[in-house]
Amino acid sequence: MSPFIAELIGTMLMILLGDGVVANVLLKDTKGNNSGWMVITTAWGLAVFVAVTVAGPYSGAHLNPAVTISLAIAGKFAWASVVPYIIAQFMGAFIGAFLVWVMYYDHFKRTNDPASVLAIFCTGPAVRNYISNIASEIIGAFVLILVIFYITGAEITPSKTPIGLGSVGALPVAFLVWVIGLSLGGTTGYAINPARDLGPRIMHALLPIKGKGSSDWAYSWIPIAGPLIGAVIGALLYNQLHG
Repeated sequence: MSPFIAELIGTMLMILLGDGVVANVLLKDTKGNNSGWMVITTAWGLAVFVAVTVAGPYSGAHLNPAVTISLAIAGKFAWASVVPYIIAQFMGAFIGAFLVWVMYYDHFKRTNDPASVLAIFCTGPAVRNYISNIASEIIGAFVLILVIFYITGAEITPSKTPIGLGSVGALPVAFLVWVIGLSLGGTTGYAINPARDLGPRIMHALLPIKGKGSSDWAYSWIPIAGPLIGAVIGALLYNQLHG
């Protein structure tokens, strides 16, 4: 599997399972209706685990333009590969969102709340204040990126012989996304990933969902700019600490 295909499939799986749990919680007459924030944040963390498990061996499982750019800034990823990775991530997010609509088609038809329908595809603020909203996304992405730089593989000391963990090696980033959601997600829904938000938002605008309402383009720049700024700050701090 090529890195491009790995990023596409990994991001697709992440969005299918991540947006899928939001659909399960918010759409009418689902088995998981109204099951709450703990269910959403837990499934998002596990969605990242699944995606990293599949894509990790082939692309490093960035799954997020903010991660790709931060790794390039830190000198850990080639700038020439940044654009192809980001294209793959957006394509995967787009496809994943489409599959959520297919999966929950009957429940979309039964749901009459446009805000709930939009929330399945993309994030939105609990309190609309663009200054604090972008600050929330910057902080969330900063934590994501900084901690990712410090995630290391298991070792046997003192020789430091690496231990092969296989798929279990994807757990740290899953726990990281889970705790960001639980601790920092209450303000904007913790996009922390431009592809995760913009790709599905575009799909929301295109899909023939009855009574879906606006795609909230006035807010759409927040989950793009915030994570990118947070990623740059995280990468620059890491470079400073390890320069």
